[in-house]
Amino acid sequence: MSFKLRNSAHDALADLFDRGILYNGATVMVGGFGLCGIPEQLILALRDTGVRELTCISNNAGVDNWGLGLLLQTKQIKKMISSYVGENATFERQFIDGELEVEFNPQGTLAERIRAGGAGIPAFYTATGAGTLIAQGKETRELVPPRHNARINAADPHAATREFVLETGLYADLALVKAHKGDEFGNLVYRKTARNFNPMMATAAACVIAEVEEIVPLGSLDPDRVHTPGSFVDRVVRTNSEKRIEQRTTRP
Repeated sequence: MSFKLRNSAHDALADLFDRGILYNGATVMVGGFGLCGIPEQLILALRDTGVRELTCISNNAGVDNWGLGLLLQTKQIKKMISSYVGENATFERQFIDGELEVEFNPQGTLAERIRAGGAGIPAFYTATGAGTLIAQGKETRELVPPRHNARINAADPHAATREFVLETGLYADLALVKAHKGDEFGNLVYRKTARNFNPMMATAAACVIAEVEEIVPLGSLDPDRVHTPGSFVDRVVRTNSEKRIEQRTTRP
């Protein structure tokens, strides 16, 4: 089962150009929440490939000197699909100067778009963002909310409806995820906040590479504790995490 293991983050990405998975203009999902649970060494390796005009799908864009902020510094990202980018001055400057395209999403909508893409669902309706700038240019419909369908006949002309926005599922060429533990087959276990976005991204890309802190023998993970089955994961690499703090706050 060791065919999935790679010696380094750079090695894990080395042949992706030749295989047509990574290319200029590719779409890449990057897991994590703030600086927690980000595949930091894979991001560095992605930067070093020199790939350009990327569309990056990530909850946030890192900070100026870490995470996806490193790819913004080198202007390798053409478009960000995110829900929060407030910690990155480079992002702000590039967006204002028209150098970076941005597609903002409510955080729950972003998570569901990724989950839907991994489940093969091309689109879904959500009430989040209806009547706001989020809905501009998107299809909307008046529907009976699901919680009412259980009690009210949807064909009833007096049924309470509300506006819903059509959102599309997301799917990427490549997903870079970070886990606490992984085995040789790629079964993954995440730790606490690092579980945000990583599990659904691991289902929503043509190629999935996992950066883990610890490689354990095959069969040693409790099946009931596995968050991402190895069948979703193409490659695994163990790295040493720096675990930087996004906003350090200390008492005097």
